Amino acid sequence: FSPQHLDDDTVSGSNWITENNVPHSLSQTTKTTGKPYCGYTQQTLSKKEQVEQELLLAAIQWPKPPDGKIAFTQSTDPTHSDFVIVKPSRFFKVGDQLEVLVRMKDFQGKPKQYGGDYLQARIHSPMLKAGAAGRIIDCQNGLYKVVFTLLWPGEVKVSVSLVHPSEAIQVLLRLREERPDRVYFKSSFKSGRYSETTECNVCLPGGLPVCNFTDLYTGEPWFCYKPRKLSCASRISHAKGGYLKGLLTQEESLFFQSDVNIKRPILSSGPDSVIVKPKAFTDSSSMDRAEDPAASPSGYYYEDQWRSRTRWIHNFNKSDDITECLQGKVVHLFGDSTIRQWFEYLTAFVPDLVEFNLGSPKNVGPFMSVDLKHSILLKFRCHGPPIRFSTVFSSELRYIANELSGIVGGRNTVIAITIWSHFSTFPVEVYIRRLRNIRRAIVQLLDRSPKTVIVIRTANVQELGPEVSLFNSDWYSFQLDTVMRKMFSGIAVHFVDAWEMSVAHYLPHNLHPNEIIVKNQIDAFLSYVCPLQT
Repeated sequence: FSPQHLDDDTVSGSNWITENNVPHSLSQTTKTTGKPYCGYTQQTLSKKEQVEQELLLAAIQWPKPPDGKIAFTQSTDPTHSDFVIVKPSRFFKVGDQLEVLVRMKDFQGKPKQYGGDYLQARIHSPMLKAGAAGRIIDCQNGLYKVVFTLLWPGEVKVSVSLVHPSEAIQVLLRLREERPDRVYFKSSFKSGRYSETTECNVCLPGGLPVCNFTDLYTGEPWFCYKPRKLSCASRISHAKGGYLKGLLTQEESLFFQSDVNIKRPILSSGPDSVIVKPKAFTDSSSMDRAEDPAASPSGYYYEDQWRSRTRWIHNFNKSDDITECLQGKVVHLFGDSTIRQWFEYLTAFVPDLVEFNLGSPKNVGPFMSVDLKHSILLKFRCHGPPIRFSTVFSSELRYIANELSGIVGGRNTVIAITIWSHFSTFPVEVYIRRLRNIRRAIVQLLDRSPKTVIVIRTANVQELGPEVSLFNSDWYSFQLDTVMRKMFSGIAVHFVDAWEMSVAHYLPHNLHPNEIIVKNQIDAFLSYVCPLQT
């Protein structure tokens, strides 16, 4: 990307004051043009990796609007758009499919002629605290089909929302490719009483000396501008620097308005609910089962409890049940703050699991809880950069792949991983490389210790506004999540579908889902660790 955008006022907070009160202005350092250090453009891939990467990128290709600028008034308007239930009054029974047709219109009420809008949809019965996600099919002509599987009897309501119009997705695509710098990072370097802070990223505009912190084992790229007086070896910490402002043109910003076209409901032009009858008694045992592990939906809520369609989930409602399940085990949680929630939930819920104070920074970790009586060890560690945490000490800045290489494994070792949110501002190749490294380490671990339980927690949806959308939109998360599921299919790992668990629930979307959702994630997780002996 070109560095001309970095004029003095865009890099907010770019004048970091070092401990000796020497202002170190980042704007000076980023003025120089030159070749950027772009880790993801210089990957050397094997033939097999190259083919896989091309297939993955093809799988997440998104339909484009016709060429040329599209005026705001001709972009998708959720208020003018509507949906209809196909044959709403026909006889529905549990297990049937329900089809919904969504018809998109622009702000002038004209039907849209092309696809590419990003939608989310669910069916729900509020009285039963039941809900499930729908599968969306883009007909690429302004019409969308949403397919639901009816999984419980009663009155079932349909909700559809426009997350972003197709015109906004094009902006998100542009930002992902052209502005991987829109979240920037910093590192502190220290020697004796003197310290300096410089900017860091996967990719830095060139022309200035840099410190190359590329990982020796995984080849994961990471660079910081070289401090003026200190050596690269004096780096003591990593932290998020900030978020760039002024990324959009006036016209583009109209596609990102909270009460207009970000996560807005699309209403039905007719009935928005159907009555579902129970299945005949004879086949009730298999009512909600699905043979295919990639079944859609993967599960549903009923009375606020998540029921998987591919396997039985045991509800760990008593802390003793969890203690019994984890007795004698070491549990490693790797990833971002959404899996730190698992650490917090388990530590708070299980009385004998006591946090051991490692003196780590709040919210950053690493963290550790111990139950000596039942010999349970629970650990959390964040993934390597890019990570937008407040301050991570250099010595604790470790890559998941390398950590996995240091684990012996076996039937008393449990590993759970989530990695997605902090990669949303980078081209997808950066994420693919990271998963490739983690996958290689997992395959090796399972090869030496096949009884190790490894669980992947997927991404989840979150609350979106005009700012958040440019950095962390659900659309970015959805793309990364699709890549992750494809890359980890076919190896012996289990998935906790946090995505559907956040879409299907009645609570408002939140980057850190509410405790009831976390509880359901933990139930799904522990059901893999301690499957019911049937």
